[in-house]
Amino acid sequence: MRVEPFTTGSYVHVLKRGARGLDIVRDESDRWRFLRLLFFMNDEYVDFNWAVVTKGMGLFSRPQGWPERKPLVNILCYTLMPNHIHLLLKEIRKGGTSLFMKKIGQSMTEHANKKYKEKGSLFQGAYKSKTVTTSEYLRHVAVYVMVKNVLELYSKEGLKEAQDDFDDAWSWAVTYPFSSFGDYAGVRDNSPIISKEILGEVFDTSQKFKSFSREVILGGKWGPIEFE
Repeated sequence: MRVEPFTTGSYVHVLKRGARGLDIVRDESDRWRFLRLLFFMNDEYVDFNWAVVTKGMGLFSRPQGWPERKPLVNILCYTLMPNHIHLLLKEIRKGGTSLFMKKIGQSMTEHANKKYKEKGSLFQGAYKSKTVTTSEYLRHVAVYVMVKNVLELYSKEGLKEAQDDFDDAWSWAVTYPFSSFGDYAGVRDNSPIISKEILGEVFDTSQKFKSFSREVILGGKWGPIEFE
């Protein structure tokens, strides 16, 4: 496990991989459940029976009897891949990132083991993290988390084909629901999951987001952003 040191107020790029490179989601219901987890687990309060309690209420509806929601972290952006998760988080309370990631991992593992009649952890140990230290790094990390990863799913050729036909790949990518890509590309508004904050200022228009993403994707240089 590699977790770089960070403090309250830090921006942190987080990666959590499936055990032995195996998929962590296997069908559409698993993927939609992950989106709900990002919302419901990002709270000081937790009802371990949350899925049953909120059934039929709407994707992100909270029961009236629950206390006021108090997030553990700010989620600036995210992408769910078949066998791993990328998140860009802001630590807003001490230990919030670690607790949030622990809750995500435990819930996904318990769900998968029950649903698929398996045992053991769904994930390859704990999460890995890198602390974002500059505004330039922040911009590149955001494109890495959302754009590069989603474009990897574009076709069998993945990112290579997306680089060759960027506009078509972009049009496809904005429809991918399991990433915050659409929130920054201007096709979704008012997500209950993310808090754009500083990233919303950097990419204050969808055109700025696309223009910078094109520059980075076609350049293809990620350097220290990538995890080993």
